[in-house]
Amino acid sequence: MTKIVTTVENEGLESLLGQRIMIFCLNYIYDGMLTGINESCILLEDASIVYETGAFDKKGYINSQKLHTKKWYVQKGVIESFGLGK
Repeated sequence: MTKIVTTVENEGLESLLGQRIMIFCLNYIYDGMLTGINESCILLEDASIVYETGAFDKKGYINSQKLHTKKWYVQKGVIESFGLGK
């Protein structure tokens, strides 16, 4: 039997800690600095809800609203995809 075994550390969300990220969730798109991760949620600082992204090859968002608090938590179970922010 042939098996491929690969172990990769610091992949996924962990690789983006300390960076500004964009998160596509079930209902909203969030942008913020990823500062924490645990089993159930992630912590964003300086977070915004992005209502209209605009072209992805352009800097900035067309419509983004800053949230009213320094820290914002997002449940990991509603995240569809994520990556570096604009």
